[in-house]
Amino acid sequence: MKKIFDSAADALDGVLFDGMFIAAGGFGLCGIPELLLDAIKDAGTKDLTFASNNAGVDDFGIGILLQTKQVKKMISSYVGENAEFMRQYLSGELELEFNPQGTLAERMRAGGCGIPGFYTKTGVGTVIAEGKEHKDFDGQTYIMERGIVADLAIVKAWKADATGNLVFRKTARNFNPPAAMCGKTCIVEVEEIVPTGSLDPDTIHLPGIYVHRIIQGEHEKRIEQRTTRAA
Repeated sequence: MKKIFDSAADALDGVLFDGMFIAAGGFGLCGIPELLLDAIKDAGTKDLTFASNNAGVDDFGIGILLQTKQVKKMISSYVGENAEFMRQYLSGELELEFNPQGTLAERMRAGGCGIPGFYTKTGVGTVIAEGKEHKDFDGQTYIMERGIVADLAIVKAWKADATGNLVFRKTARNFNPPAAMCGKTCIVEVEEIVPTGSLDPDTIHLPGIYVHRIIQGEHEKRIEQRTTRAA
């Protein structure tokens, strides 16, 4: 099966539809699938639900899809760096389901492993727990969280081989692997595609069984908050 495509638009061809559920990797602006997000914007697909740690900033990451009103709902942990995200949520234009970061990552991983739900103490006694099943284990109360299975996963990796084995770099390794696992279709953008067999098996962070399509491209690698000190 062909996995390598020439462009983000080509890789998304036949996959996108209005109202779909997309899991997106990345943390802040680190390791976000920027090329695929640009292509989704250009495609005009609307009424989207995104599961992602955050929504980037106003003019980068998922923020570009908020600007064009293509996103209906966000399942996220953090809204702090995106003024348009906050504005749409507070004005009632955008649905928002808050998830603690660890819970969101585990919901993605669980969905990718075929686990429909799990119990966690995180969020007990807060608004996070409202409407969720509660159960006591060893005298402690837990809430049940559902695994996430998305129509599409879009992620960014550092390297891939032609079979889709992936290597992530540093912070990009946090949400990208579980996001990739939970998509019925997983499309990955990478900085480099290397020959099959050239990756040390011990360095592979996600096996190619999860990956359906790959593109290679140039990435902006924007810094979210640049903080410096005097020399």
